[in-house]
Amino acid sequence: MEREKENLESLLSWAAQLGISDSTTRTNQPQHSLSSCLGSSLCVSHFPHSGGRGLGAVRDIKKGEAVLRVPKSALITRESVMEDKMLCVAVSRHASLSSVQILVVCLLYEMGKGKTSRWHPYLMNLPHTYDILAMFGEFEKRALQVDEAIWGTEKATLKAKSEWKEAHALMEDLMFKPQFLKFKAWVWAAATISSRTLHIPWDEAGCLCPVGDLFNYDAPGEEPSGIEDSEHLLSNTSNPDTILLSGDKNIMVDADLLDSHSQRLTDGGFEEEINAYCFYARAYYKKGDQVLLCYGTYTNLELLEHYGFLLQENPNDKVFIPLEPAVYSSSSWSKESLYIHHNGKPSFALLAALRLWATPQNKRRSVGHLVYSGSQLSADNEIFIMKWLLKTCDALLKNLPTSLEEDTLLLNAMDNSHHFSTFMGITNLMSSRNEIYNFLEGHHIKDAHSFTDVILSRKARRSMDMWKLAVQWRLKYKKVLFDCISYCTEILDSFVT
Repeated sequence: MEREKENLESLLSWAAQLGISDSTTRTNQPQHSLSSCLGSSLCVSHFPHSGGRGLGAVRDIKKGEAVLRVPKSALITRESVMEDKMLCVAVSRHASLSSVQILVVCLLYEMGKGKTSRWHPYLMNLPHTYDILAMFGEFEKRALQVDEAIWGTEKATLKAKSEWKEAHALMEDLMFKPQFLKFKAWVWAAATISSRTLHIPWDEAGCLCPVGDLFNYDAPGEEPSGIEDSEHLLSNTSNPDTILLSGDKNIMVDADLLDSHSQRLTDGGFEEEINAYCFYARAYYKKGDQVLLCYGTYTNLELLEHYGFLLQENPNDKVFIPLEPAVYSSSSWSKESLYIHHNGKPSFALLAALRLWATPQNKRRSVGHLVYSGSQLSADNEIFIMKWLLKTCDALLKNLPTSLEEDTLLLNAMDNSHHFSTFMGITNLMSSRNEIYNFLEGHHIKDAHSFTDVILSRKARRSMDMWKLAVQWRLKYKKVLFDCISYCTEILDSFVT
């Protein structure tokens, strides 16, 4: 704990010397007299229920106000690391590697330098572990239960292994130490790049931004769910050529439209006129509040894949359910738009597609304009699709190994995992305990004595952390299906009354 505090103080002092600053009155020139780059607007704080270590406001901050500036010279990019001639020459011999693969190698190269790396104070503050999907083992992968999530995990793992093998020759050319040649080191570095890089206009691999990557994530608000909302936004965008940066995505939007909606769609970006990465408050913050950053729009599964966490309340989460092939062919909606929202309500496109699908084929053309305006076609049509949705969601829930109630019990048990008797007492209430016994047996845990925090191995604790994330994800998935059933039941009841 003391070492962690020292590393953090070293980082903030080093950052100040490079011109990183949270004060709008300071320039981006090195401030050698400063012991910390923070203190005017931000401070490092711990937020146990919302992301852990993050940045808090040391004063009231207005929405849109500049809160942090990081000069280009402090960023870790392919360009800056490859100022090292040996690295640059070696990379030139491996032109088939992607920009992201090269940035991963650059990070490992700098890690291998130890204290001689110009970014050493920053590198020492990087997380030692991540919980992204590519790091999930077989047990944690199966704990996700849902095919979509299991396949996503397998795909992420295979991708990481493939990219590691492709880059292995370059790392050997650079004479990496044995520990940096291992897949474990590669997947750690790849997770660092995946979870911490920010967009820069000159390199699609992005950059690592010291201090700037201490901001925790805040999900953007819900996107328009109806076609009429989308049309309204499009019709009011008079100049769609204005580019704003949001996380690692470019968003095309008119500045006047931003003002009319009082919503800043960007929390930061590289500003060439001052040659620095600048961050702005996305909301009004009171002193002591956590100041957050939006990386982009992600579902919980995507957050797990790229960042290793999920949100308890994610307005951008969605659930895809299996649909009849005829549903896809009955309308022009893309598959990606046919889903259930985080609150259990079917998306506008899903309702429209189902309404057309439930209409006889020879009548679809005549009712198309009603469907695309969001109108119900008839009571019989609406009752049919609500019953179909209800039945489909119910079948999905019943086919999963554990229920929503059991997953809730299991999460409560995990929160008390340092007390073996409490853990087993709660889990004994569950009808399906195979998953629990598989975990215990896999880590040679047989009694209360071997389950204490002192004796529990690091591997077992890491596994439990990822297992907990898997249970949290599948619980959210089941809750969406359950809420959709409630939504359909409410609609059906309205026709009865």
